[in-house]
Amino acid sequence: MRASRLAEAIHQRKVVEFRYEGRTRVVEPHTVGVMTTGRPGLRAYQVGGYSESGTQPPWRLYRADRMSGLVVTSKTFTGPRDGYRRGDPIFERIEAEL
Repeated sequence: MRASRLAEAIHQRKVVEFRYEGRTRVVEPHTVGVMTTGRPGLRAYQVGGYSESGTQPPWRLYRADRMSGLVVTSKTFTGPRDGYRRGDPIFERIEAEL
């Protein structure tokens, strides 16, 4: 299951890579759970991959059900990025967070 792999990546502070809307994204996962829309979601800090604007929009919210090819990489990150807040109100249920 995608959510459990993302939760594991959060707990281990591992960078993940996946395809989203046909493009590769590389992110530091911070929160995974069920959003207020009832959909599974991931709040993450994007560190690589595609960006429509040509620059990395650091904080992103992804629908986990739209991801494919999820890979938990061996690369780690040190902890929460600036601007991160625990208990993100976009989630009605949080499964894992930093």
